[in-house]
Amino acid sequence: MAGSGNITEVATGYDGYTGVIPKDTATFAEIMRLNGYITSWIGKNHNTPTYETSEMGPFDHWPNNLGFDYFYGFMAGDTNQRRPWMYENQTPVGQQTADDYYVSVDLADKSIEWLQQAEAVQPDKPWMMYLAPAATHSPHQAPREMIEKYKGQFDDGWDAYREKTFARQKEMGVIPENTQLTERHDSLPAWDSLSDDAKALSARMMEVFAAYGEHVNQEVGRVLDYIETLPDSDNTMIVYIIGDNGASSEGGIPGTLNENAFFNGVQMQTEDMMPFIDEIGTEKHFNHFPAAWAHAMDTPFQWVKQVASHLGGTRNAMVVSWPAKYGDGGEVRSQFTHVIDVAATILDAAGIEEPRSVNGIAQKPIEGRSFLSVLEDANAEEIRTSQYFEMFVNRGIYKNGWWAGARSFDPWNPNRGDFDPLQAEWELYNLDEDFSQSNNLAEENPEKLDELVKLWWATAATEQVLPLDWRGSERFSAELMGKPNLAAGRSEFVYPVPIVGLPEASAPDLKNKSFSITAKVTIDDGANGMIFTQGGNTGGWGFYLLDGKLAATHNYLDIARYTATSDSTIAAGEHELKMEFAYDGGEGEIGKGGTITLFVDGQQVGTGKVDQTVPMKFSLSENQDIGTDTGTPVTYDYSEPFDFQGTLGEVVVALAG
Repeated sequence: MAGSGNITEVATGYDGYTGVIPKDTATFAEIMRLNGYITSWIGKNHNTPTYETSEMGPFDHWPNNLGFDYFYGFMAGDTNQRRPWMYENQTPVGQQTADDYYVSVDLADKSIEWLQQAEAVQPDKPWMMYLAPAATHSPHQAPREMIEKYKGQFDDGWDAYREKTFARQKEMGVIPENTQLTERHDSLPAWDSLSDDAKALSARMMEVFAAYGEHVNQEVGRVLDYIETLPDSDNTMIVYIIGDNGASSEGGIPGTLNENAFFNGVQMQTEDMMPFIDEIGTEKHFNHFPAAWAHAMDTPFQWVKQVASHLGGTRNAMVVSWPAKYGDGGEVRSQFTHVIDVAATILDAAGIEEPRSVNGIAQKPIEGRSFLSVLEDANAEEIRTSQYFEMFVNRGIYKNGWWAGARSFDPWNPNRGDFDPLQAEWELYNLDEDFSQSNNLAEENPEKLDELVKLWWATAATEQVLPLDWRGSERFSAELMGKPNLAAGRSEFVYPVPIVGLPEASAPDLKNKSFSITAKVTIDDGANGMIFTQGGNTGGWGFYLLDGKLAATHNYLDIARYTATSDSTIAAGEHELKMEFAYDGGEGEIGKGGTITLFVDGQQVGTGKVDQTVPMKFSLSENQDIGTDTGTPVTYDYSEPFDFQGTLGEVVVALAG
């Protein structure tokens, strides 16, 4: 009951889904910090409300105020692996632009640096590090030489891959010998049904994904190798959770060059992507593999991420190492546990009792339970005998070896119409006998199913799961959902000086409306540079000078780019430059097109038509910049950072509604 029933971008006003961690549920890091540990968080932070991620704060829900002495990473659900916007504590480090830069390498370097400092400055104090790599979340990006190493290895497709993976899992003993391989659902295509182009594209996307996974594993390995050199390495407990709540199918059936298109309810098609097949895995695209590859990554289970009704959307591998305590290693545990048990286990291992209050605030009881007993004894009793699951109305409940689940939507379809959750069909599985959920017992044991369904509703009522919200892509729109926004309620925004790195959630909402941008400038002949940009290669706007001409571009989800350019170059001197966008849609109509008109000193100098606009969200991690472009570009007509050449004065953004 920590308000985090889903990611912060789709938060709602309901208590369980606000995305705001309350003070009466302190993090285990804060508890450890107050008990003498030095703490760090390195990598992805997806726990701060989106409207609190700007440099103006508030900082209550940033890592430094959630129990972590040190933070280095990115403040978003995902980020371009080559061109991220990084923070150190509450200070922006800025855009990373080195030709050989990758987020995973940077995070490993910072992890080792922090450990070196901890050992040098406070060698007698215990430490706790939370390392959260971006991988293998979209975009799937890796060094070219690693990608090429996998060339041809997935040409047999996902059906054959599932068979091979299943055989390896049995050979390694990580699944029971009697496990059955579940069938691919009819809503996912058979590999043999694909066209030659679709096979080539899908195989390439999987090659990139495999390289991406290997790359992050290497970098995490570097950190672990360093830890082994420390004096107390044997007494260091490592908990390594691998997965994304099941593999993600957010590339849709054919895959995508831009995961953000999915979040806007738009699906790319094979013919749209084939011309760019050689660019997949580079910083140019926010690519994501097809849904059927996600299903293959979840072998032997059914379904994928977002499907909380089945193990394919809930079960992740976890490796625990503590040489001083468990010297042998290599053992498998199959008792049911849940991620909420990790915090309790770490506190138990550290010998820290659960506090009744933290920083003077009475605490809700920790609902997780320590699984140290399970680690110590392969035959230990399960510590978690019951657990509920829910995501986008896909629901599941576990109780004493039995599992009931009701799936409501295919996760690769973000566009969802009306739905009655009471009509969803529930399935029943005996996990003690059926590890992979291959045998639905709902018809054979209706009494057990009825018991578990009633238990789910009773638990949902007490754990702030209700009311159920099945909406998809529209939940990404702050304006449609009425979420807090530092820019809400204003129609004019005056920027007297260049401001960079302003998150989209704290910037003027340019979607589904008319607007204008006006700038006072002094330039020389042939000037270049960014005046104003919001978004990047996943979608957004740019207003800039290119080779002396005034230009404005709308990037429609990396599917199309619409540009208006002035008829002639702008003469040197002082000018007022302006772009207007006249939106074609009426009230309540989203994603419509419109017309760009360009002005110099009040005179029209160019115009251009925009067929479609991004309806919900430009990006999860790109920012608004004035006077430069700190992320990926909205168009590859220019190269970032594309600093403005000349003097950029006041910039005014006006929203017309």
